[in-house]
Amino acid sequence: MPAWQQVLLVLVYSSITALATGLGALPFLFVRDLSERAVAYANAVAAGLMLGASFGLIIEGSGHGAVQTLAGAGIGVVFILVAGRMLHHHGMDFGTITGAGAKQIFLIIAVMTVHSFSEGVAVGVAFGGGEALAALITIAIAVHNIPEGLAISAVMRPKGAGVLSCALWSVFSSLPQPLMAVPAFLFVEAFRPVLPYGLGFAAGAMVFMVFLELLPEAYEKASRPAVGLLVSLTLGAMILFQRYI
Repeated sequence: MPAWQQVLLVLVYSSITALATGLGALPFLFVRDLSERAVAYANAVAAGLMLGASFGLIIEGSGHGAVQTLAGAGIGVVFILVAGRMLHHHGMDFGTITGAGAKQIFLIIAVMTVHSFSEGVAVGVAFGGGEALAALITIAIAVHNIPEGLAISAVMRPKGAGVLSCALWSVFSSLPQPLMAVPAFLFVEAFRPVLPYGLGFAAGAMVFMVFLELLPEAYEKASRPAVGLLVSLTLGAMILFQRYI
């Protein structure tokens, strides 16, 4: 296959993974008004999905370098601390959403967007190992992107964002995948060492955000046993999903 066709194929495959993230907003087409308890449960679902995804990222990153993955996780924690403090002092708006809700939305989109850089590199690197391997990796990432879009929507929708907005921002968070896949394919050896840092960063940032932002809000608006059970169930489901899909 000519080189330009391979590059086009990489771009098409990685674009599919990005678009798949928007499918996570579809369940919210059937949810209209959300009570405070429903908001708490949505945060619990997002927390479980993010924790499950983080475990998968750490395992995958460790295969490329355990120390690098741990270092990336530490950088991710620092990122959430610094970004959260800056937003707390300066404040921000997210469309019509203001205050703490806007901060949560910004942080989860930022974390997922940075995470998508490493997924884009993974797709590009996989193409260096052959088209069959790349197709499997692409399908796996596309399927895994759906619950990531659900996690973003579960934070945005209860704050008043529309379903279309949830879907578009979910896709936006995955745009680094096609942007990074092509250069990673063309310069595979240069990008391979960066992969564990990116995977670790995403894992550390997501775990810290869960405990700093999502769970405290969920515990305020719903009973602790219910929130804990929902987080545990979605966490287990996400781990099984990544293991067998």
